[in-house]
Amino acid sequence: MHRILSGFFTGVALATLLAAPPAAAQGVPDTLAKIRAAKQINVAYSGDSPPYSFVDKGGVPAGYSIDLCRKAIAQIGRAVGVPDLKVNWLIGAVSERVQMVASGKADLECANTTASQSRMRTVDFSALIFVDAGGFLVAANGSSQNLADFGGKRIGVIGGTTTESRLERMLKERAIDARVTRLKDGTEGVAMLESGSLDAFAGDKIKLVGLATQARDPGKLALLNEDLSYEPLAFALPRGDSAFRLEVNKALTQIYASQEIDAIFGRWFGGFGRPTTLLAAMFVLSSIPE
Repeated sequence: MHRILSGFFTGVALATLLAAPPAAAQGVPDTLAKIRAAKQINVAYSGDSPPYSFVDKGGVPAGYSIDLCRKAIAQIGRAVGVPDLKVNWLIGAVSERVQMVASGKADLECANTTASQSRMRTVDFSALIFVDAGGFLVAANGSSQNLADFGGKRIGVIGGTTTESRLERMLKERAIDARVTRLKDGTEGVAMLESGSLDAFAGDKIKLVGLATQARDPGKLALLNEDLSYEPLAFALPRGDSAFRLEVNKALTQIYASQEIDAIFGRWFGGFGRPTTLLAAMFVLSSIPE
């Protein structure tokens, strides 16, 4: 009797395990269902990253990334059967935006966030939206004209960014004794550079150019010719939600495979000329066929 009951309970336990969904599957988010039920989407963005993502004079999110994001939101609306989704825009620094997505506070993040392995521990990323490089904004008539001149200098960088970690690594590898100041946003970095409180401000090059155009005297600022890092930019998404990621990538593919990308690029980067060979290749490689 003992053997029979033992075999019976073992069989019941096995059947129960087979019937129950895996623990990992239970934790997979269903962002589309959440958006469908709420009829709204929460989107994190940057308020100080022109020309990618910023707040325009009317108080409305604007920029290259925002234009792409609006296309993605429209695609998500079609997918959930709610074409007029309400959009709740949540402003924040990069570390705050990534955390919003990781915690579920934001369903999507649209700015100039670098897709990195460390961030992939908590969030996923869409197909790439841009390829940039990290660099340095300096005073045009200053003494720091290349990386070797940074010894003893004051370099500002926004805290919690990939630029911060890469800057620290670069200074260590090159044995450059510079003083690093962590900043809260790009506006603070430009203001400190203009006042002489910083000798250089590190960040994504195109963002630095965008910030410089808003300075009191843009002609007094310049970019160093040397690059700090490679920055593949993408939208942060809830980790493990492949259905949601598919809808975002569908929207990006539609833009990249049509003339829409030319209009959007021209609107925000026309002053820089045509897309580089690398960026043009990225648009093609990020277009996912049916």
